Amino acid sequence: MKRNFKFYIAFWAVLVAVFNVLAFVSTGWAGQEKYTPAFWCGYIFIMVAFAVNLIYAAMALYSNNVKKVFYNIAFFRGSYAGMILAFITGGLFMLIPMMPYWVCILIAVIVMGGNTISLIKAKSAATIVAEVDEKVAASTLFIKTLTADTHSLVTAAKTDEARALAQKVYETARYSDPMSNEHLAGVESQIEEALASFTTAVLTNADDVAATADTLLYLINNRNEKCKAFK
Repeated sequence: MKRNFKFYIAFWAVLVAVFNVLAFVSTGWAGQEKYTPAFWCGYIFIMVAFAVNLIYAAMALYSNNVKKVFYNIAFFRGSYAGMILAFITGGLFMLIPMMPYWVCILIAVIVMGGNTISLIKAKSAATIVAEVDEKVAASTLFIKTLTADTHSLVTAAKTDEARALAQKVYETARYSDPMSNEHLAGVESQIEEALASFTTAVLTNADDVAATADTLLYLINNRNEKCKAFK
């Protein structure tokens, strides 16, 4: 994602260069003073918009976290749209040299303020979505880990009986409710202990492999029933 930001910097630099060439090489209107307060107001407004856009682009794109960049797409698009709007508005200031400077400043403040409010909303939404995603990931970690651990036992089992039991435990874990909460901490702790006993029984081909499997299955199903009760 940082590479994308580098590409954007190159694109941004070209836009700034083209704008400055157009601003200072163009002759302006015949019989009109070009470098009026309105011209400079528009020029400064556009350059500030360019600078702000680059800062916002860095906030949105300068990361190797794909999810973070994805969440900030709306924020980045909003900053880019704001830059285009500022370019159009500032360009009008520069093309209408007789416009009073205070009118230019007032319009610029309104445009920039409106865009800033929309960007704050977009950034807040991205932050909220990221926080929810982190909470969901943390809440589903237990079942994901349990599923991975039991799946590895299927291939590690040394007998057909142990393999069949491991497969049954794996399927039960796989289709369990993925969401955990603080009310399930007790039973999930028991599941971890039961999984350790079952793992030992499977790997050592112990006589109690069936009993440990039954205990583990009971605890997993008990957890799932509690999940339903808490919803």
